[in-house]
Amino acid sequence: MAAPDKKAIGARAFLYPMPTTLVGANVGGRPNYLAVAFCGIVQAKPAMISVALGRNHHTNAGIRENGTFSVNIPSRHMVEVTDYCGIVSGKKVDKSGLFETFYGKLETAPMIRECPVNMECKLVKTLDFGSTNEVFIGEIIESYAEEKYLCNGTPDIEKVVPILFSMYDNNYWEIGRHLGRAWCVGKKFNGNGNPENGYMGKSDSETLNK
Repeated sequence: MAAPDKKAIGARAFLYPMPTTLVGANVGGRPNYLAVAFCGIVQAKPAMISVALGRNHHTNAGIRENGTFSVNIPSRHMVEVTDYCGIVSGKKVDKSGLFETFYGKLETAPMIRECPVNMECKLVKTLDFGSTNEVFIGEIIESYAEEKYLCNGTPDIEKVVPILFSMYDNNYWEIGRHLGRAWCVGKKFNGNGNPENGYMGKSDSETLNK
């Protein structure tokens, strides 16, 4: 059944919000960092993550060369330098001096000390769909964070304050308020559209526009 209030807006990837990360790789013996939003979890055990990079990026060569890369989570105060890493190419600009780099167990995946969370990855598969991007899937060998960003041993999103990205309008955002605990808040739902149970029966935008 068609929804008359829904407008077709094209076959585009409206996955909101997107994470903003800095992907690191050693290229030609020195660290290089690239701003990447096409990033996602592949599986939890063993922990794997994917990054999709334009096939002409300088970083790709380093990932293939070493079989390693890092995914770093910048905080909101790093928005300018993060965006800069997506504007300039490592082919023309040496970005190794922008951050304090450290290495972990793999020894060839450069990570950014200034970022609250770092994931050190071993390349396990490269996917090429013949289009504009290459997809690198990495097993997370180790993750790193300072104690001040943790709560019970896990990164706290309110302490990390990650940068979010919205595609097509090209804007950065930060997180808003807490809504509830996953696999818990849904237990209150009784299916009758009661707003107190988290379901309005209509879109939030329609409600807010009244």
